[in-house]
Amino acid sequence: MSIPSWLNTFGWLVLILVLIWPLAQRRLLELRRTGGIERLGRARGSRAIGLIARRESYRLLGFPILVQDTIDSAEAVLRAIARTPTRAPLDLVLHAGPGEVLAAEQIAHALVRHAGKVTVFVPYCAMEGALLIALAADEIVLDPSAVLGPVAPRVGPYPAVSLLRAAQERGPASLTDEILTLTDQAQKAVAQVRALVQELLLARNPGREGLEEDADHLAGIGWTPHYPIMLEEARRLGLPINDELPPEIHALMELYDTTTVRRATTAFVRIG
Repeated sequence: MSIPSWLNTFGWLVLILVLIWPLAQRRLLELRRTGGIERLGRARGSRAIGLIARRESYRLLGFPILVQDTIDSAEAVLRAIARTPTRAPLDLVLHAGPGEVLAAEQIAHALVRHAGKVTVFVPYCAMEGALLIALAADEIVLDPSAVLGPVAPRVGPYPAVSLLRAAQERGPASLTDEILTLTDQAQKAVAQVRALVQELLLARNPGREGLEEDADHLAGIGWTPHYPIMLEEARRLGLPINDELPPEIHALMELYDTTTVRRATTAFVRIG
């Protein structure tokens, strides 16, 4: 017995709808996120940009077929900053864990060069490289429960500061050529990050006092790489902190699965 042509056509339409529906849902979510960013900009009279790490799930018939950790591209953020009128206020919603310092440095310098007021909103966390972006702002709006994290450069699997300290305690004679090379790179990495942090701090506050000590803390000297810098600590460090996060930020973050960003524990590694 043959299947009626209308039923066969209906079956194909249902199959096509099932395949297309996840893409339509994804597109709708992207439009809602864009709308949330635009509402923030309208409410504050600014150009609003998002740099948000998240976990994207692609589902078929309710079952996840692909889970991907992602973040807005640095290139897209740099283009958005460049397109912002020179004197216009600029707001950046920032949520990012440990990541590539080079891209963060590029964004930080682009923010410093912007003539209008720059505000960085941190609803949950801005760790390591993301801290550089926060330091480039005229004002950091930090949720009372959110954290910043020191830049803390790494060389290979080791925190650079810990590598230097361990090498100093053991003495050069007891170290392999590989560790000696890593130690040299660690010295340069710490010096570069310290200088960069000082540069960003001075860019927003030229007459700042206690610059070197604060820069050492923010560069991870004396702290573990995942040390949580909370609201009170950030204020003690002299950062331009505000804790009044706009309701538009909370509404926007409802549209993101931010479980991808975790604050890891610190491992202690023996060298040599």
